Amino acid sequence: MSEFAAVDVIRTKRDGGVLSDAAIDWVVDAYTRGAVADEQMSALAMAILLRGMTPAEIARWTAAMIASGERLDLSAVTRPTVDKHSTGGVGDKITLPLTPLVAACGAAVPQLSGRGLGHTGGTLDKLESIPGWRAALSNDEFVRQLRDVGAVICAAGDQLAPADRKLYALRDVTGTVEAIPLIASSIMSKKIAEGTGALVLDVKVGTGAFMKDADMARELARTMVELGTAHGVRTVALLTDMNTPLGLAVGNAIEVQESLDVLAGGGPADVVELTLALAREMLAAAGLDTDPAQVLASGAAMDSWKAMIRAQGGDPDAPLPTARETEVLRATADGVVAGIDAMDVGLAAWRLGAGRARKEDPVSFGAGVLLKVRPGDTVRAGDVLLELRTDEAARIPAALATAGGAVRIAPDAPTAAPLLIDRIA
Repeated sequence: MSEFAAVDVIRTKRDGGVLSDAAIDWVVDAYTRGAVADEQMSALAMAILLRGMTPAEIARWTAAMIASGERLDLSAVTRPTVDKHSTGGVGDKITLPLTPLVAACGAAVPQLSGRGLGHTGGTLDKLESIPGWRAALSNDEFVRQLRDVGAVICAAGDQLAPADRKLYALRDVTGTVEAIPLIASSIMSKKIAEGTGALVLDVKVGTGAFMKDADMARELARTMVELGTAHGVRTVALLTDMNTPLGLAVGNAIEVQESLDVLAGGGPADVVELTLALAREMLAAAGLDTDPAQVLASGAAMDSWKAMIRAQGGDPDAPLPTARETEVLRATADGVVAGIDAMDVGLAAWRLGAGRARKEDPVSFGAGVLLKVRPGDTVRAGDVLLELRTDEAARIPAALATAGGAVRIAPDAPTAAPLLIDRIA
């Protein structure tokens, strides 16, 4: 018989108490095994959202999540290992050019990624638009590719922090996604369990991010940096702007194409800026003194990309899917683009079929939104602001209604907002 009861653990946190190490170990393990019911863990998650956790509680909760499954052994990889995690945004395709770039600079990048839900896109969905590419790798395949190619982007295995997989799904349907202790432990349990030696976090702030407030984003970043450091992972976080979509493409295949433009030496300035900023942080954390801008210009990152895609069964030279239907949104007045709301654009792409409402929903690889203007651009009435792409014409009216207010036109140019807001180490 257990010395703990779920209702007592819930009451302790509900009343503002501190959970003991033993109580945390028990409740995470029992929930993973099914001995604590979903409704009980829902109540505890809500209590954590409302009452918070001490740093010691968060550290122990994270350790218990890691202990619920296996830890990958990357000792066979001779290169220094470093990973990147983004808290998610609109048009955030940075993982795609960044992973092969950092690999081309001499590091090994074990990038375990996820699928999109709601307005934020998923890296795996984007890559699955490449014919033949597969997201699921065995642990042996993962380590072998990391050793031979230096770059892997794939789905996390079922045995990597299984407590997180179960709790994440529960948080999504119980209004507890925003709990900072649970966000931090969810992200860091998977990253620590994957065995990376260093980690760079891209914490998004703004309308298109889960964190709308810079102070909350800083709290999350500090919490995750402390967790990583406590577990022996060199960790640094950048706070970056997500009021405006990243780049010009928001979707799946169109974001892959934009990533290829960056790897070919072009691409939107903001995507290049953030890719290089994160690459510099990753290389420094890995102890490598290499200039990623030079490596990008040399074409070596594109070679690394092709090797990574081929290693996972994909054809890097195959044409990408394109949508069957297009529609445009035009400016109704002369002026200057004062802002482009990331959330509105993300929701429009979702309505076009680029995202999903439930985890089991399919996505349309060709669907999405192409921005034809950026903040600061001068426009005249009738100019195209956005191009909407979808495979189903019936999706266009709702997407147009959502995107209708995304682009704000004003008489004067806006003050340019910095992409990089803060650095926390």
